[in-house]
Amino acid sequence: MKNIISFLFLFFSVLSFSQTKIVSWNLENFGKTKSTTELNFIANIILDYDIIAIQEVVAGYGGAQAIAQLNRILNEKGSKWDYIISNPTSSSSYKTERYAFIWKTKKARLKGSPWLEKKYHLEIDREPYFATFEIDKKAITLVNYHAITKNKQPETEIKYFKFLPDEYPNLNLIFIGDFNCPQSHSVFNPLKKSGYTSVLQNQKTSLKQKCKNNYCLASEFDNIFYKINSLNYKNSGVISFYKTFNSLQEARKISDHIPIWFEFSLK
Repeated sequence: MKNIISFLFLFFSVLSFSQTKIVSWNLENFGKTKSTTELNFIANIILDYDIIAIQEVVAGYGGAQAIAQLNRILNEKGSKWDYIISNPTSSSSYKTERYAFIWKTKKARLKGSPWLEKKYHLEIDREPYFATFEIDKKAITLVNYHAITKNKQPETEIKYFKFLPDEYPNLNLIFIGDFNCPQSHSVFNPLKKSGYTSVLQNQKTSLKQKCKNNYCLASEFDNIFYKINSLNYKNSGVISFYKTFNSLQEARKISDHIPIWFEFSLK
């Protein structure tokens, strides 16, 4: 009986370790305007996940410093974390920003140097940020992205994503971030036809200015796309952090988007 219990403990420990949980969060205007209290709140939201993809980090002074401070706060809460921040995107016509990744070092290892997309940096305003992580001796490459706003027609740049799997044929790409566009849009059809699917369907992820009849979410903007034959899907969802605040006005000091998450194991 003792041997059976030990085996089951080992089995579930291995099973737990083999599963990875990723969070993506557009942390609106993430920089020096975020207070220590707000950074602590954000840290507590993401603490139980393994890799964090962040969009809308301020490109100028304050953005990189806020990511470093968030990483320090996470390190004070029990696990060892590391982080990487992109250079500012090359946007000339719109708002340049940075991307960031934060990860638990016991769960993932950064492989090589992350990079901003080079080939389509003129076609994609805030070109995506690629980072390859080794998990359980297998690799995934997260493609962190923040599209131009809906009124600027993000589909005009998202259409170039269909070329990225062929541009990087040896990488297991996972597209993650704020697309400012629902997954049901036809611009995603080429990716879907090549074997990709989204973790969320019909799930709104941006906050309204005010709740109306208890409906507080506005649009289906944030998502994660992965290749079906490369991962074992376990679970996914959103984190409705705004419910802990008395009003959306207070919640929006954290962000105008809610975090989305994806749990999986590698094949």
